[in-house]
Amino acid sequence: MTRPSKWDHHVAQQKMSEFPTDTPKGAADHVPGTLRQMIAVLERERQALASLDADGLFEAAREKDALCDALVEVETAWLDAETRPLAETAQRLNDVNRRVRNLLAANVATRLEALGAPRAAYQAGRRAQL
Repeated sequence: MTRPSKWDHHVAQQKMSEFPTDTPKGAADHVPGTLRQMIAVLERERQALASLDADGLFEAAREKDALCDALVEVETAWLDAETRPLAETAQRLNDVNRRVRNLLAANVATRLEALGAPRAAYQAGRRAQL
Protein backbone atom coordinates (compact mmCIF):
# COMPACT_ATOMS: atom_id res chain seq x y z
CA MET A 1 0.00 0.00 0.00
CA THR A 2 1.41 3.39 -0.99
CA ARG A 3 1.59 6.25 1.39
CA PRO A 4 -0.37 9.42 0.51
CA SER A 5 1.82 12.15 -0.92
CA LYS A 6 2.07 15.67 0.44
CA TRP A 7 -0.12 16.77 -2.46
CA ASP A 8 -2.83 14.24 -1.50
CA HIS A 9 -2.71 15.51 2.07
CA HIS A 10 -3.00 19.13 0.87
CA VAL A 11 -6.01 18.31 -1.36
CA ALA A 12 -7.71 16.43 1.49
CA GLN A 13 -7.16 19.38 3.85
CA GLN A 14 -8.66 21.78 1.31
CA LYS A 15 -11.71 19.58 0.82
CA MET A 16 -12.21 19.31 4.58
CA SER A 17 -11.97 23.09 4.95
CA GLU A 18 -14.95 23.46 2.59
CA PHE A 19 -17.21 22.05 5.30
CA PRO A 20 -17.65 24.31 8.33
CA THR A 21 -16.97 22.63 11.64
CA ASP A 22 -17.56 25.70 13.77
CA THR A 23 -20.30 28.25 13.71
CA PRO A 24 -18.93 31.51 12.37
CA LYS A 25 -18.93 34.13 15.09
CA GLY A 26 -22.51 35.26 15.61
CA ALA A 27 -23.86 33.46 12.52
CA ALA A 28 -26.33 31.29 14.40
CA ASP A 29 -27.01 33.39 17.49
CA HIS A 30 -30.58 34.06 16.33
CA VAL A 31 -31.41 30.41 15.60
CA PRO A 32 -32.95 29.35 18.96
CA GLY A 33 -35.26 32.37 19.04
CA THR A 34 -36.19 32.01 15.39
CA LEU A 35 -36.99 28.31 15.85
CA ARG A 36 -39.14 29.11 18.90
CA GLN A 37 -41.01 31.68 16.80
CA MET A 38 -41.46 29.08 14.05
CA ILE A 39 -42.93 26.60 16.55
CA ALA A 40 -45.38 29.26 17.79
CA VAL A 41 -46.41 30.08 14.20
CA LEU A 42 -46.89 26.38 13.40
CA GLU A 43 -49.10 26.00 16.48
CA ARG A 44 -51.18 29.02 15.38
CA GLU A 45 -51.38 27.51 11.90
CA ARG A 46 -52.77 24.29 13.38
CA GLN A 47 -55.41 26.30 15.26
CA ALA A 48 -56.29 28.12 12.04
CA LEU A 49 -56.60 24.78 10.24
CA ALA A 50 -58.87 23.43 12.97
CA SER A 51 -61.17 26.46 12.77
CA LEU A 52 -60.86 26.81 8.96
CA ASP A 53 -59.61 30.37 9.46
CA ALA A 54 -58.37 31.42 6.01
CA ASP A 55 -56.94 34.73 7.25
CA GLY A 56 -55.03 32.89 9.98
CA LEU A 57 -53.65 30.45 7.42
CA PHE A 58 -52.46 33.24 5.13
CA GLU A 59 -50.84 35.05 8.07
CA ALA A 60 -49.12 31.84 9.20
CA ALA A 61 -47.82 31.22 5.67
CA ARG A 62 -46.44 34.77 5.51
CA GLU A 63 -44.76 34.42 8.92
CA LYS A 64 -43.30 31.00 8.09
CA ASP A 65 -41.84 32.38 4.87
CA ALA A 66 -40.17 35.25 6.75
CA LEU A 67 -38.78 32.90 9.39
CA CYS A 68 -37.44 30.53 6.71
CA ASP A 69 -35.65 33.51 5.15
CA ALA A 70 -34.03 34.17 8.54
CA LEU A 71 -32.87 30.54 8.74
CA VAL A 72 -31.67 30.14 5.15
CA GLU A 73 -27.98 30.65 5.97
CA VAL A 74 -27.93 28.25 8.94
CA GLU A 75 -25.97 25.05 8.37
CA THR A 76 -27.24 21.79 9.87
CA ALA A 77 -23.79 21.28 11.39
CA TRP A 78 -24.30 24.47 13.43
CA LEU A 79 -27.21 23.02 15.39
CA ASP A 80 -26.28 22.28 18.98
CA ALA A 81 -27.95 20.47 21.88
CA GLU A 82 -30.39 23.37 22.32
CA THR A 83 -31.29 24.06 18.70
CA ARG A 84 -31.47 20.53 17.26
CA PRO A 85 -34.57 19.53 19.33
CA LEU A 86 -36.22 22.85 18.41
CA ALA A 87 -35.60 22.19 14.71
CA GLU A 88 -36.94 18.64 15.04
CA THR A 89 -40.07 19.89 16.84
CA ALA A 90 -40.68 22.49 14.14
CA GLN A 91 -40.24 19.84 11.45
CA ARG A 92 -42.74 17.49 13.15
CA LEU A 93 -45.31 20.29 13.59
CA ASN A 94 -44.92 21.33 9.96
CA ASP A 95 -45.39 17.73 8.84
CA VAL A 96 -48.58 17.35 10.91
CA ASN A 97 -49.95 20.62 9.55
CA ARG A 98 -49.17 19.53 5.99
CA ARG A 99 -51.06 16.28 6.53
CA VAL A 100 -54.06 18.16 7.95
CA ARG A 101 -54.05 20.53 4.94
CA ASN A 102 -53.94 17.54 2.58
CA LEU A 103 -56.83 15.85 4.40
CA LEU A 104 -58.92 19.01 4.24
CA ALA A 105 -58.22 19.37 0.52
CA ALA A 106 -59.11 15.71 -0.08
CA ASN A 107 -62.38 16.11 1.83
CA VAL A 108 -63.32 19.17 -0.21
CA ALA A 109 -62.48 17.36 -3.47
CA THR A 110 -64.59 14.37 -2.43
CA ARG A 111 -67.57 16.56 -1.53
CA LEU A 112 -67.34 18.51 -4.78
CA GLU A 113 -67.06 15.30 -6.75
CA ALA A 114 -70.18 13.98 -5.01
CA LEU A 115 -71.99 17.10 -6.20
CA GLY A 116 -71.00 16.28 -9.76
CA ALA A 117 -68.14 18.74 -10.14
CA PRO A 118 -65.37 17.34 -12.35
CA ARG A 119 -62.02 16.65 -10.77
CA ALA A 120 -59.30 19.25 -11.24
CA ALA A 121 -56.95 18.84 -14.18
CA TYR A 122 -53.99 18.29 -11.83
CA GLN A 123 -53.79 15.20 -9.66
CA ALA A 124 -50.58 14.19 -8.00
CA GLY A 125 -49.39 10.87 -9.34
CA ARG A 126 -52.15 10.55 -11.96
CA ARG A 127 -52.72 11.81 -15.44
CA ALA A 128 -55.35 14.48 -15.86
CA GLN A 129 -58.77 13.34 -17.01
CA LEU A 130 -60.10 15.66 -19.66
